[in-house]
Amino acid sequence: MKNIFKLPFLTILVMLISSQIIFAQSSVQDTTINSNKQLVRISEIEVYPKDFDAYCSILKEEAAASVKLEPGVIAIFPMYIKADRSQIRILEIYANYEAYQQHLKTPHFQKYKTTTLTMVKSLKLLDMDVLDKETMSDIFKK
Repeated sequence: MKNIFKLPFLTILVMLISSQIIFAQSSVQDTTINSNKQLVRISEIEVYPKDFDAYCSILKEEAAASVKLEPGVIAIFPMYIKADRSQIRILEIYANYEAYQQHLKTPHFQKYKTTTLTMVKSLKLLDMDVLDKETMSDIFKK
C-alpha cells in the first residue's frame, strides 16, 4: 500500500521543485527594470556530484545555442570552481531585459531546464551592475 502513494508524492515534489527553479530563473532581482539597459547576471548553481558530467554537457549545448542563435544574448559563459566541481557559475549578459525574457522561451533553454531539473541541488541568481561600462563594451562586442 505504501508504494501506491510514492509516485504521486514524488510527482508533486518534482513539480514543486521545478516551479521554484523556473520562478527563480524568471525573476529579476532589480526592481527598476530599464528595457534599454544590459542585464548582467551571475548564476550560482550547485549540481549533485554524480550529475556533473551530464549537466555540463547539456549546459555547454545550451550556452552555445544561445550565443549563436539569439542576437540579444551577448554572453553565457559557464565555469566551475576548481576546488568543488559541483559548484557551477555562469556569467550571463543580455542586451536588455526583453532579450532575457525571449531567451527563457527558446527551445534550447527549455530543454536545458527540463533535462537538468533533477541534477540541480540549488540555484541562486545574482543580478549585477557594471562598474566600467566603457571597457565592457570593448570586451563583449557582438
